[in-house]
This record gives sequence, structure tokens and C-alpha cells, in this order.
Amino acid sequence: MSDARGRFGIGVIGAGMGAKPHALALQSLNQDIAVLGVYRRDAAQRAEFCRTYGFPEAESFNALLADPRLDALLVLTPPNARKSIVEGAAKSGKHVLLEKPIERTLAAAEDIVAIASQAGITLGVIFQHRFRRASRYLAEAVAENRYGPLEAVSLTVPWWRPQSYYDQPGRGTLQQDGGGVLLTQAIHSLDLMLSLCGEVSAVTAMAKTTRLHKMETEDFVSAGLEFANGAIGAVTATTASFPGGPESLTLNFAQVTATLTAGNLTVHTMSGETITEGDATQGGGGADPMAFPFDWHAAQIAEFADAVRHGRQPVSTGHTALRVHRLIDAMMASSKAGQKVVVS
Repeated sequence: MSDARGRFGIGVIGAGMGAKPHALALQSLNQDIAVLGVYRRDAAQRAEFCRTYGFPEAESFNALLADPRLDALLVLTPPNARKSIVEGAAKSGKHVLLEKPIERTLAAAEDIVAIASQAGITLGVIFQHRFRRASRYLAEAVAENRYGPLEAVSLTVPWWRPQSYYDQPGRGTLQQDGGGVLLTQAIHSLDLMLSLCGEVSAVTAMAKTTRLHKMETEDFVSAGLEFANGAIGAVTATTASFPGGPESLTLNFAQVTATLTAGNLTVHTMSGETITEGDATQGGGGADPMAFPFDWHAAQIAEFADAVRHGRQPVSTGHTALRVHRLIDAMMASSKAGQKVVVS
């Protein structure tokens, strides 16, 4: 519908810890995207958030949906509060951009994607690592088959979260988060890996909780991967690696080795050339999970709005996000069974 200035109208649902980069991103996009309202059930915290970022408050979820200027919702709630929101948006014909993960379980995630698909609304999922400059450069090279066939993949996510992080109500529980390091932290890197490397056909994994944390879900996972294109790979992901470091994804092609370390890319060719791309940035791998810039969020929100306006699918959709949900589901199933699991 857009507002009087022709800006894309967006409403925000949820305003907790993870909302800060989204708020800063929306401020930077003010010329093209209008925040029509922010709704959070806690009225005091909602008011404080809106004062901090200069956004209007919404009295209720239904009040946002009733605004004729509203084009889409940006949903930043915990994953256990998503289905009813997407159902409401679908009934009102409003598009949805969800913070990852879609939901706590694969089945619940598939249900949400089906709701959006049946209603004909656009469903995007926040995976901002795809929008780093270095990631885009590598994605373009892969799409053009610039480096030859992919042969091997190595992903390491050596992050740290103190016990105080998991002492927060619901954090690291199946009831609220649905999982530990895979579904909450490493999911970003796993999604980026799949977007560059293609589908994983089978996994052999081990998922455990170290003695460094008291929590319900896993804080350490290692896995061997078999890709559908014939490449092989390995993943190590943890939040028990003090003080925490940048995630690293290495792709061994027939002609080059490309390594993404947080927002930086280094490409070594067999002819002796070295190519670098990207920016030196923090990645949220340490005790402060919000220690990263908001530029990637801004790029993804802008791309989503452009996709809705032009009737195309955004880069990251509910359907593409299901790939990483299926991979994580298979990794956890493999660990539980103690054997290789085919990714369905």
C-alpha cells in the first residue's frame, strides 16, 4: 500500500535483544521504508524501544494489520511465537520477513512455509550473512562457475557464549529456541554454505553439551557431509570456544581455494594469484552476540521490499530456509542414532 511518501510500509513484531540491528537498519532505510508501528506485549519495553529508535508504537498486532499502509511485517519474536503471526498476516494479505529460524522444528517450519504459500504472500527469512560484500562476490563467482567443480568444504563456527547467556529465561531450550548452537548460532553459516555449495545429501554427526555450559540443548557439534554434487565436507560449530572467533568457510574448488572468514574473502588460485574482497568487521562470535554492523540487515530488508514491490521472490525465502532446517534436523538425528542419515 505504501505511505503518503510512497515508502514501503513495514510493521515490526517483537523488540527484544535481537532487534537492535534491525532497528538501526530500518533507520538507515527511512527514505524508502516507513516503520508504521512496533508491537511488543511488554508495554514499558515497547515504549522504551520506540523512544530509542524514533518509531511509532502499535497498540496491538491487529492494529498493525488493519493499517491500510502496511505492506509487510518484520517478525522478530522467539521462534515459538511465529505461527499465529504468520496466519494473521496471511489472512490479511500482508507479506512477512521472519528472523531465523522459521520455527523450532522442521515440521513446524514446513507448516509456516505452507501457510504463506497457500495464501500467496511473500515469506522471507533473515540470513544476513548472504548480504555481506564478500559473500556476494563469492556467490557470483560460483554462479558463473569461475573456479571449476567444488571438491571439498570446511565450515568452522568457533563462537563463545557465557553461562549468563543461557541463564536467560528460555535461552537454549527446546520449548523456546528449539535447539542450541545449530539452530540459534551456526544456522547463518550453514545457510550461507548451502547457498554456495548446493544441497547436502547425507550427514554423519555428533552433537553434545560440553561441561562449560549448563543448558538443555547442544553447544558443540561436529559433522561429516556428503553433498549432492559429489563434494565432501566437514562442520564444527560451538558456543564453548572462549573467547570466540570469526566463523570460517573454506571451499576447495578444482582451480582455487576460497575462504570466507566472517566478512572477508581470500581466494588463492593455483596459478599463484591471491584475490581479497570484503570488509574487516566483527561477527558476534564472542560474549556480545550483537557485536556486528547492521549493514547486512539493511541490505536484506531493502532487497525483500524490492522483491515484494516487483512481484518476485526474495533471495532468502521460506523454501530456501527449509534446506538448512532439513540439514540441522538430519545432523541431530544422526547424532541421536549414531549413524549416517540421509537428508530428506
